[in-house]
Amino acid sequence: MRAVSEGLRTTFELLSATPNEAAVQVLVPALDAKNRYIQEAALRAILDRRSLVGQHEIIRRLQRLNEHARAVVHQHRESFAQALRDAVLSTDARMVANGCEAALWFRDYALMPTLVSVMEDASNANASLAATTLLSLAEELDADLTGPRDFRQKRDPQIARRNAIGCLEQSVLRHGMHRRLEPIEAFLLLASRDNATLKQVLMDPMHGSHQVLLDVLRHSQRSGVIRLLLGYLDIHHAPLAALHVISQRVDRGFVECLFQKIGGEPSSAVQANLKRLERFAWFEGDLTLLDGLTEVEQHSAVRVIVACGMNRLEVFRLIEHVATAGKPIGRRAAAAALATFTGAEANLLVLRLLKDEDALVQATAARQLRHRGIPGALTMLIELVDSPHRQVRAAARESLTEFSFKRFLGAFDMLDDEVRRSTGMLVAKIDPETLPSVQAELESPSTRRRLRGLIVATAIGVARHVEPLALSLLYDDDQSVRAEAARLLGECDSETALAALHAALEDPSLAVKEAAADSLQRIASRPAGMHQFALTPTELETADE
Repeated sequence: MRAVSEGLRTTFELLSATPNEAAVQVLVPALDAKNRYIQEAALRAILDRRSLVGQHEIIRRLQRLNEHARAVVHQHRESFAQALRDAVLSTDARMVANGCEAALWFRDYALMPTLVSVMEDASNANASLAATTLLSLAEELDADLTGPRDFRQKRDPQIARRNAIGCLEQSVLRHGMHRRLEPIEAFLLLASRDNATLKQVLMDPMHGSHQVLLDVLRHSQRSGVIRLLLGYLDIHHAPLAALHVISQRVDRGFVECLFQKIGGEPSSAVQANLKRLERFAWFEGDLTLLDGLTEVEQHSAVRVIVACGMNRLEVFRLIEHVATAGKPIGRRAAAAALATFTGAEANLLVLRLLKDEDALVQATAARQLRHRGIPGALTMLIELVDSPHRQVRAAARESLTEFSFKRFLGAFDMLDDEVRRSTGMLVAKIDPETLPSVQAELESPSTRRRLRGLIVATAIGVARHVEPLALSLLYDDDQSVRAEAARLLGECDSETALAALHAALEDPSLAVKEAAADSLQRIASRPAGMHQFALTPTELETADE
């Protein structure tokens, strides 16, 4: 048996190397041998010979090749160009089918002109198969062009693209003769938006291929065609025909790609092109498409809605829908877009969004209250300063800039006691710089500022927050400062404050003694647990965290 194997090996080596073409006639029948060793040896010998006749026979038997044999054939695919062309041009239906299958398997893009020729021949029974194969090859080439380059492949996909575009351009221009959509879609898969033929057809409504090309752009689900179409958004003065197709498509896959392209902030070119569109088919009628979008897609949808040239009443309707029925990120975008709308309906929507479950939506709505002139806006903002959400509190404070400590301090001496107290407590609640500013006053080298700082701290209800500084000021050189410090400590009932006030009863100044006695009396008469202190902004932020 071993001798037989050695003999067979020698025989096939001879058949592989001999220049005598009659060897092929011996090898071809061996492809059908029951012995797998003989089959594979014959296959390898034919492949090594690069015999066109042998390659034809391999293609004829394509479905019968096992996985190992197919791998061997694939290693020699570069030599099959003529055999594939012959197979596709054959009148044998099986050979044509196998040739088309092998063309896709080998990714033989050079075969595309031959496929175009077969496809355009109305009398050829295999025209439809050639058209389908042409489109599939174009899709494979598009994948090679957009994916990472496999440098193990000798063929440069860019060169293959340039070669394919030429025959596809001519087929597009001959559409009136063959009436096939496949070459148009294949052309759109591979053409750049700067392609001269594509520009010519798009810009000329009277061109014979104009309408059918638009139809393919309108309905193709292939990623390369969608990418080409959406690419027109990036260029200034894009063909209006392409923009109209973008506005007319309602298929979910395309709409998702559109929103992914728009992203969070459209470029200036995209915004300019969207402005040229007065309608989007997917915004009309049933809005369930909007509801089914992801949060990020809803955000992009809002950007599209705001940027386009649609009727403003319709835009508001869509913004309102997303703001009230959308997902959190979508509602945030809608709330922000609402700032460009005025009127009673917009105002009512803002008030509604103040109760949204999302804090950022609430905050966005809060920032719009003052500008809208809504009755009671000031009161609402003051109430929002007490919101449990940090973002809402920050938004409310941004809208209440007149309640700043700096401004309050400048007018302090002109205010009566009641206004000092009511306004000061609002300032302490609204302006986070209040407490640091009061502390700066108490630490000032100026006696006048220290004295005023103590009065302010008492008036606005932050006494316990400055208790350590007030305790040190009980020993100030100025008796007026010591007396005011004693009055402030009457708002505190810590053990340290009580001890300090008792010690102040021995102060040489009568004013200080009286102030200390009065404070002790107030503390003693205050119900247990009762404090007259406001919660400062700093404490609010700490509690929130």
